[in-house]
Amino acid sequence: MSNLHELSIENSTDDHAGCFQEKEQLYKCLKCGIFFHKECTESTTEINAHENLGEVRAVENKPNDESIKVDERGASNVHFTDEHHGKVDDINTGYDACKFKQILENYSKPIEPNHLFECLPSKLRPSSDGESSDGKSHDPQSNGLEKDDFTVPTIIPPMVLPLLHDLAQQMVKAGHQQQLFETYRDTRRAVLAQSIEKLGVERHSKDDVQSMKQDVLDAKIRNWIIYMRISVKLLFAAEKEICNQILDGVEPLRDQSFAEITTISFDMLLSFGYAIAISRRSPEKLFVILDMYEIMIELQPEFELIFGSQPCTEMKEDALNLTKLLAQTVKETIVDFKGAVEMDATETVVMDGSVHALTSYVDNYVKFLFDYKSTLRQLLPDTKLKSALTGIMRALMKNLDGKSRQYEDAALSQLFLMNNVYYIVRHFRSEEAKDLLGDDWVQTHGRIVQQHANQYQTVSWNKCITVQSSKSGLIKIKIITKTLVKEKFKTFNSQFEELHQRQCQWLVPDVEMRESLRLAIAEVLLPAYGSFLKHFGPMIESGKNSQAYIRFTTEDLERMLNDFFEGRNLE
Repeated sequence: MSNLHELSIENSTDDHAGCFQEKEQLYKCLKCGIFFHKECTESTTEINAHENLGEVRAVENKPNDESIKVDERGASNVHFTDEHHGKVDDINTGYDACKFKQILENYSKPIEPNHLFECLPSKLRPSSDGESSDGKSHDPQSNGLEKDDFTVPTIIPPMVLPLLHDLAQQMVKAGHQQQLFETYRDTRRAVLAQSIEKLGVERHSKDDVQSMKQDVLDAKIRNWIIYMRISVKLLFAAEKEICNQILDGVEPLRDQSFAEITTISFDMLLSFGYAIAISRRSPEKLFVILDMYEIMIELQPEFELIFGSQPCTEMKEDALNLTKLLAQTVKETIVDFKGAVEMDATETVVMDGSVHALTSYVDNYVKFLFDYKSTLRQLLPDTKLKSALTGIMRALMKNLDGKSRQYEDAALSQLFLMNNVYYIVRHFRSEEAKDLLGDDWVQTHGRIVQQHANQYQTVSWNKCITVQSSKSGLIKIKIITKTLVKEKFKTFNSQFEELHQRQCQWLVPDVEMRESLRLAIAEVLLPAYGSFLKHFGPMIESGKNSQAYIRFTTEDLERMLNDFFEGRNLE
């Protein structure tokens, strides 16, 4: 029996005569003081190693059930069944100041993380890669999670609680309130700290946070959100429940005990949140800080309920202050982002005139903000939220206007602006975007896209088209000469070939916009060229080397226009 606690033989003396009848010999566990029938010690399957007293049968939580009986004389004669000790009858727990500590310590064990994860709703349980499979939208007030979705873990077997309560009452009556308080506080505080540590909670300072790489920091924040939910909804809630039952009837002692049991663990949890909130702000942190704010809002009802007593006031205020600090950090980060967009000094020129990296970055950033619209509306009134978002977009437009001046070709400058504004407008056609930015914003910037497209056509094609206009003041039918016609064809050929060579390398990424722009050019260019060719082509065709001047048919031009804006590398 080397795997058992050391057992000593106890004769059935008069002290136990009333408790154990018709038994000549009993065995007593020297560690826990529990007595066994002789036959229970003969099989190791009946008595397990006493590393943990284990699961207890008959878990109905009431003092008068079949598993626990406290006699009416107050002598605390109890009998119950325990898986670790087999059949155990009539434990003599006559008042002993050490008995409460002994039983509490025996049944107080840290909870393994996997067991805590199983107590979460399935959609909040961490996946195999350690991340929560949180399926909720970013709306802490309507995330579809009810209190009943969380299963508060059993941290002390329910059958033991009435016994601990009875022993606590006896200690109070005997004047040992301080000993009871210290014993309960020290035992449960240590076990809670171990459970928190096993979960992975660590204390972090501002300097720790600022030295972390962004991907490491993001992972720690995601874990922190899981830890907060588990700690408050499961561990602290369970601790509150057993504290209320064991120390029922001694409220000041009960409330103070719970406060001192949880304060160190709760402070460790909040330390990371405070470190994030006061660390150097950056646009990249905004969304994880919003996630942190959301979990604090989600847990507000639990903070009020669990930390509602006077001794817990400071913890509740600390949680509220962190929530306010995170909210302020969110607001300031949005302002910082607007400034960063406006002042972005990236000098890299997008050679093909397509979408700048700043545009796609801001576009994605603002779309992510749309996902948090419910949370943002808690932080900012609708007017201020709209002002903040449109302010970011104005900053982008101002910056893009500056970047467009880097192009020597005015037509490419207009194409660049058209591409970038259209990229934003196309992605902001959703109802969410219209809801936050206003439908007028999308319509206004849609017109701006068309303005840039028109200016591109004017700058790029006016000269080419004017050359071929039979109605131009430069071409008078009565005085036209073959030499002048030849010159006009040569000028058009040269200009179109140059445009074709350059603008095949330019890019309009959006297929719809690309086709629309080609069609707009064709609608002006092809009729003008066709009319010129019809009126003056015969003058050249009748002479020698006519192909040197009339190099394109209208069909050729239409086909070549399809090469425009493809971003081809002609090298």
